[in-house]
Amino acid sequence: MIAVVLSVVLPVLITVGVGFLWTRLGRRLESKELTALIGDLATPCLIISTFQSTSLSLDAFAAMAGATATAIILFASLGAIALRLLGLRIRTFLPSLAFPNAGNLGLPLSLYAFGQEGLGYAIVFFSMSSVCNFTLGQAIAAGRANWRGLLRVPILYAVVIGVALSVAEVRLPGWLGTTIALIGSLTVPLMLLMLGSSLGQLRVSSFGRAAAVAALRIGLGLSVGVAVAAAFRLQGILAAVLVLQSANPVAVYNYLFAQRWNNQPEEVAGVVVLSTLLSILTIPLLLSWLMRMV
Repeated sequence: MIAVVLSVVLPVLITVGVGFLWTRLGRRLESKELTALIGDLATPCLIISTFQSTSLSLDAFAAMAGATATAIILFASLGAIALRLLGLRIRTFLPSLAFPNAGNLGLPLSLYAFGQEGLGYAIVFFSMSSVCNFTLGQAIAAGRANWRGLLRVPILYAVVIGVALSVAEVRLPGWLGTTIALIGSLTVPLMLLMLGSSLGQLRVSSFGRAAAVAALRIGLGLSVGVAVAAAFRLQGILAAVLVLQSANPVAVYNYLFAQRWNNQPEEVAGVVVLSTLLSILTIPLLLSWLMRMV
């Protein structure tokens, strides 16, 4: 089992490390153009191609979507209570507790641990989390809502198209399906490289606060994920992916939003870095447990 877990975790960590070292050596990897390529083109293509290649039933999709929505609500609600008790600023730290790294880290881990079926479930979680983060997450960081921004999130349309094709059992023409799959295959390696690059540029500020929020993100995520999976009576890979996605570290987008809205980005950067470092210890242990459940 240890060898299996390492075969899942090590490729992810090594690829993140390559991105980290690339940036530390003075090479640029992050840019608005590359971010747009991943978010607006590669990821939507990955979503559509995954729904084409995975027999994800409408019932399974609905179960994962409902469980994800419930988990995010609990992340935000319980996170706000915890931050008040700790005397920490909700506007700064709540998005970090509410939105895990379900993309850069969650998608490759789910794929390597649980195959195409796991990737399909992980994409449902990632899509819903992304939509919520681009709306509610930005609203918390900015202090105001921008619901029109939801219409400019290509991931949302990709999910609708992918689900519609899957439910209708419509197969894309071979050349088109292959093209979409080819572009979508860029997503996972680029996400991991950019995660490493982002970590290479972030600095830890106020270590004590960052460590507390980082531990709370992973601990709260694991607890909520297990509770929601039990409440929705999820089983097998579906339950494992929900718990894994829930227990991931802080999403890098939370730092980008904090930076954009001048919402103490140095504090959020510290939480992103420390939670990611902590996950190097927690994810192998979590995967070892989850892979025994499946």
